[in-house]
Amino acid sequence: MNLIDSAGADASRTLYRTISQRETLRPAFSAVWSELTNIFEPADLDAWSAAVLTLVHVNAGPTCLMAFWDASRAVSKQRQVAFLVTAADAAADICRWAGAEAAAATLKAFPAAVRLLGAEASLARWWRALRTLASKEPSAVSLVARNMADILSAGSIDAFENFVAAGLRASACDKVRLRSFFTLEDAFAQRLVARGGSAVTFSTIETELKAFVTALWGQTPLLRPLPPSAAQGPTRRVSFAGPLICMPEVFRGVEGDARSLFRAAAAHAQAHLVLGTYPFTIGSLKPLQIALVNLIEDARIEALAMRELPGLRRLWTPYHVAAPAGVRTAPSLLARLARALFDPEYSDGDSFVSKGREMFANAAPRIHDPAISREIGMLLGNDLGQMRVQFNARSYIVEPVYRDDGVGLWDFGKASSSPDEAIDLAVDAARIEKEETKGGESTTAKPDTATFAGHARPVAPAANGIVIATYPEWDREHSIERPEWTTVREVPPQIGDPRLIETSLDQAHILRSRIRQLMRGITVGRTARLNRQHDGHDIDLNALLDAGIALRLDEAPDPRIFRASAATHRDLSALLMIDVSESTSDRLASGATVLDVERLAVALVAESMERLGDPFGLLAFASDGRDKVQMTTVKSFDETYDRTAMARLSGLRAGLSTRLGAALRHAGDVIGETKSSRKLVIVLTDGEPSDIDAGTLDLVEDARRAAVGLHAAGIDVYGVVLGKAGITSAARIFGRGKTMMVHRVEDLPVRLSELYFRLARR
Repeated sequence: MNLIDSAGADASRTLYRTISQRETLRPAFSAVWSELTNIFEPADLDAWSAAVLTLVHVNAGPTCLMAFWDASRAVSKQRQVAFLVTAADAAADICRWAGAEAAAATLKAFPAAVRLLGAEASLARWWRALRTLASKEPSAVSLVARNMADILSAGSIDAFENFVAAGLRASACDKVRLRSFFTLEDAFAQRLVARGGSAVTFSTIETELKAFVTALWGQTPLLRPLPPSAAQGPTRRVSFAGPLICMPEVFRGVEGDARSLFRAAAAHAQAHLVLGTYPFTIGSLKPLQIALVNLIEDARIEALAMRELPGLRRLWTPYHVAAPAGVRTAPSLLARLARALFDPEYSDGDSFVSKGREMFANAAPRIHDPAISREIGMLLGNDLGQMRVQFNARSYIVEPVYRDDGVGLWDFGKASSSPDEAIDLAVDAARIEKEETKGGESTTAKPDTATFAGHARPVAPAANGIVIATYPEWDREHSIERPEWTTVREVPPQIGDPRLIETSLDQAHILRSRIRQLMRGITVGRTARLNRQHDGHDIDLNALLDAGIALRLDEAPDPRIFRASAATHRDLSALLMIDVSESTSDRLASGATVLDVERLAVALVAESMERLGDPFGLLAFASDGRDKVQMTTVKSFDETYDRTAMARLSGLRAGLSTRLGAALRHAGDVIGETKSSRKLVIVLTDGEPSDIDAGTLDLVEDARRAAVGLHAAGIDVYGVVLGKAGITSAARIFGRGKTMMVHRVEDLPVRLSELYFRLARR
């Protein structure tokens, strides 16, 4: 315990003072601290101490603290303190939502998850699923944690996410079913666990699905997967805009034939595009009225589709499972109305459902007129509003499961409610460049509102960009994570003159020579020690002892008693993030801007990485509020660094703000797709995070949590900070050991190169 007091680390000293006042905790803490000091460096121990304090501050209690200490011992062989920091943060959130007992149960299950899942990215998704469960059904967390070994028996994080989503869906408003499901007494739960991760996915049946929809409607559909971050949500529905249909990779939590569900969803979405006329205008409609207009329009389109193709009724019927009973909430009434309009044999005595069915039947002579959807939806919305039933537009999920989310029906324009109340679809119809034809060739697709239903409002690519992902953001004031709070958009690069980059490199010939010398030192990977070899430069004492024991037991000894050394192969991928916010337009004494110096530094490092053969990518970022975090790809991982990439680098322009947390999360997704065992993200910025709709302290804390999340996923993150403005915030975001301060901007090229070669040599 005295080691804590002498270490000089703030969190460690604070933890020591806290634990020393609790007699019941002191012995257990002394034991775990003594064990961890032999494994972790002082800085890591201080991070671990801060993680323990996180649990202390949420009043997690002795049981939870001891569970965390036991888990620390169990997973300490991983030698990654980020594992434990992530676990403590997640357990603290679970404690807030579900209580200390649930948090302790998840920490007790954590070692089993590490053993069965292994990968850092899978463990991060495991904690995220438990957080979701704690926020929606707090009583279920302990049940899941106690049965974790059985639930994770398939060793697949996809299967676990599917299990949690299925439980939430199957046990909605039914506490008895909830307990039965999460204790694995329910037959459906048992089937899910037995099936594991073998669910049919969009990727596996995409070709088959295109052929099916083409056969139905005579048009080849443009099917694409939902953006990865959007697809993480367990309850996402199909989305469409213009001619493009985006589908989730898997429909989580749904019982039955997944192949049929994909067919039902694709057939429904394409029916909108073939038979509908969109977009509708929002006007003064309220969220509840929008949801009802969507529902009536779905019923109208399906009625028209089943006139042409009667067999579609058999395809869609299994998913209309709403029953005329249960709590009278807005989502349940909407699901019951959807079934009543689809199934003529369905009986429901509710006055609201009966009125909706009657109004739709009376409008049958006008079934080809889309105006009836708005008329009926507005009237029913008014009635439902007067009934005072609760409707949360953010949490509302369209039922039945095969129907789309309704975003493609609307032109939200500048309606103030739309960005908050509706999902911002990751599609811009004007960006569709190629359409697949029956002959397998590609032709340019021209979105036409007369031809394609659901035409999205065109957005100038250079102005707003194409939505490619949504990410959560940490709310510092309320200590919660807001899901899908920021929107990342891909902005096409402006093309500059590559000769400007080449000229700058030629003028920096002395620096280039120095970098080439640095590069020679890392061409070969680091040396690794190989034990139990047939020959070598040294004796392996452990192997020698084993051989001696074998001889005494009259057994044949293992002849591999030597130790050797060998150079390992370099296995590194890197992503450089370039801050191009407005502050990078500041001019230096030399007349060059900060962005000019950034360009030269990046060009030098990129040239070296290309020669080394390290996979690398270059991304520039800036932001204009949480809905416009702009990303520009200068070089993707699958491209070579050539004059085309130089032209994009030369074309970068300074502007807007710096929402660093969203940029880091997107960087993690981008580099996470690479196959290298070691992944490195270097962020090049000239100041602390800022944006027009959030405070600096909030953005700093969010960026810190994003960096911690990347570390937990096995991705190294380093910050290179220009000037003195961002010293304090950068150290908090990246950690003091992972921050390089460049006080003179002119020194950036050599400092950045030295940093990369130092990191690449590890």
